[in-house]
Amino acid sequence: MRGSERASLELIGLLLHSLEVVFSANTGFSMSIYDVTSRSIYLRWSKFSGASSYRVTATAVNTVGHSLLAHFSDVTLKSTLTSLIPNTVYAIQAEAIDKNGITLAETQTMQSTAPDIPVIDQAYSKLSNSITVEWRAVPGATSYLLSAQDGDSCIETVVTKSPGTVMGLEPATCYRITIRSVNAGGKSRPSPSRKTTTVLSAPILSVSSPSYDSIAVSWKAVYMAVGFSVSLMRSDGLGRMLKQNTTNTSFIFSNLDPGTLYTIKAYAWNANGLPGDDFTYNQRTSPKAPADVQVAFNSGVLRAIVSWMPAEGALTYSVTASSGLLKLKCNTTSSSCIIPSLQCGSEYSVSVTAHNDAGSSNPTDAVSLKTIPCAPGNISTEEDEHGNLLVSWSRVNFGHYYVVFVKSDDGLEVYCNTSHTQCHFQSDCGFTYFISVFAYNKAGQSPLGDVFNYTTAPCCPSNFRAVLVSSDTVEVSWSPVRGAEMYETKAASWRGTVLCNDTATACTLSALRCNTRYNVTVYSFSEARGSNTSCASKYVATAPCSPEIKNISKEALSVISVHWQSNNEEATYIVTARGETGLWHCTSSGNSCTLINLPCGSAFSVSVIARSPAGQSLPSYSVPLETGACCPSGVKLYRLGNNGIRVYWRASEETISYITDLCGSKGNFTCTPSSGVSYCDITEIPCGDVYTVVVSPATDKRLKLTFCPKKIYSVTCSGSSVGMVIYRGKSSAEHV
Repeated sequence: MRGSERASLELIGLLLHSLEVVFSANTGFSMSIYDVTSRSIYLRWSKFSGASSYRVTATAVNTVGHSLLAHFSDVTLKSTLTSLIPNTVYAIQAEAIDKNGITLAETQTMQSTAPDIPVIDQAYSKLSNSITVEWRAVPGATSYLLSAQDGDSCIETVVTKSPGTVMGLEPATCYRITIRSVNAGGKSRPSPSRKTTTVLSAPILSVSSPSYDSIAVSWKAVYMAVGFSVSLMRSDGLGRMLKQNTTNTSFIFSNLDPGTLYTIKAYAWNANGLPGDDFTYNQRTSPKAPADVQVAFNSGVLRAIVSWMPAEGALTYSVTASSGLLKLKCNTTSSSCIIPSLQCGSEYSVSVTAHNDAGSSNPTDAVSLKTIPCAPGNISTEEDEHGNLLVSWSRVNFGHYYVVFVKSDDGLEVYCNTSHTQCHFQSDCGFTYFISVFAYNKAGQSPLGDVFNYTTAPCCPSNFRAVLVSSDTVEVSWSPVRGAEMYETKAASWRGTVLCNDTATACTLSALRCNTRYNVTVYSFSEARGSNTSCASKYVATAPCSPEIKNISKEALSVISVHWQSNNEEATYIVTARGETGLWHCTSSGNSCTLINLPCGSAFSVSVIARSPAGQSLPSYSVPLETGACCPSGVKLYRLGNNGIRVYWRASEETISYITDLCGSKGNFTCTPSSGVSYCDITEIPCGDVYTVVVSPATDKRLKLTFCPKKIYSVTCSGSSVGMVIYRGKSSAEHV
């Protein structure tokens, strides 16, 4: 049927259906169709009051002379119209008739029969989940309903033309296949069935490349399969196909090209030899290990550049550097890779592995890489008294030799190259040396370790001057020396030590013991190294100790003896009497000294100093001294009668009392006049004798002084003269 005719029939059917609704609404009598086949229409109607029978008429619309009439009792309310023409539109009328044959009500509708039943030409299975059906086209059919039934299971699908395929089936399963034609009126009866079995399912492959030249294929058993066929070919079409039939569930293809993509196809067959679904899988062989591995070590940054020849089919590469438990890796898609963060003093085994989606190659043969040695540690420095530095350090792994650089703070640098673990260097006092030790091997120089600095002891002050500025004080001065931050001046003797610390280049040592030999040393000091204890010393003797005056005695009119106590060695003592009229001195190397010619009647301060090559002592404590009153002058003697004498004199002071002594072999006579009297009478002296006459000042204890001038007077017993002076004594004091 053409499309325009089909559309016209559908339109008529819709119109008739509308009329039926109208008729049913007006009369209450209605009719409905509940099934349609190619040659039958199944209908029912409603019971109508008063009807004793029902009449149904079906007339083909486009076919002349083909009508069908049927009568039913009042209890029959449904019927099947049969022997109809397939794919034909019928006008169907139902009438309600009373017992007199009068039509009480009627209703009409238009209905097309279904197309004719198709005939299956063939049904077959190419895939394990489907069956394909072929048939001749049925006139008037707008679509076809394919059914595949397996027991209680039925799968249907609608297609528009032949061939049609039922999907969603189980593999290796026998199905009963039927087909119905369908149009707007309904669907035909099922066609005669065909039994068809789906083919075997495809084996599900597990594929791997265990080596660079092989591919392993395995699968699980397939239901109803008695054998399998596996084939392999390069995906680029090069080379020949390899095929293997087997009853096993695995197979290995060998002697393949490394890193190459292959296409694998496999299927199972049943007992009839029919092949089932095939399974296609693309698998690449794993790559071969890279060749010509080269390792370039960069000692400056402790990393290595590893390079190699690319491997066929490799997508990525991994480089492994192993040292004991430590493993370093880098991954790349190129033919080189940088391994950073290598450790010094280590030996690494470097290997390269190629990778692709099939797996990994075997690692290349390991290439040994020895890194630079680590920086030597435990650096120590010793300095001997000869100005040498001994630098020592610990031996390091893979260190073939060592270079020590010693740079002083003035910029001068020296070095030492050795295979041992110590070096000697000449050093100077007062310098700071910066010491670096490097280890070397074929890979290069070790990293810079800790820079060890060593400061030598400061230089010793040389040619220092020690000057005795007083009897107990020595002033020491010197020139600045390198490296010294402070100086310590030390004066040591068997009696004790005196210290002086200062940052200046001079120091005054005071409170030293007199008459002592000191060993004076100036030490330089720095915070970094402390004191230089090798500095030379000088001996300095202090001035003699101050004498202690023990006694002063008056030996004569102008003579004083001074006695002192002192333990000085090789000292000369100088006694000084200081008075208003001047200074009087005497010198002695012993413990006493005599001052002469001191003026009488004067007050003095007497002190003693000691002098030696080392210097002069402090003066002793001063002792006051007053010389006696001066002897009177102008002594004259006069005879008083037969046995007396008067002695006159001129007094030095009016308040001084004098004593006159007259001494002879026949007796001694004394006269003490009152104070302020300048004469004295001595009576009853025997004549015929020589007398010594002395007029001297009287002391506080009325003692007589014997150092005044003496006069010798002879007294005769005849003549008119009493006597005459025959000798005048004089003072032995010396005025200086």
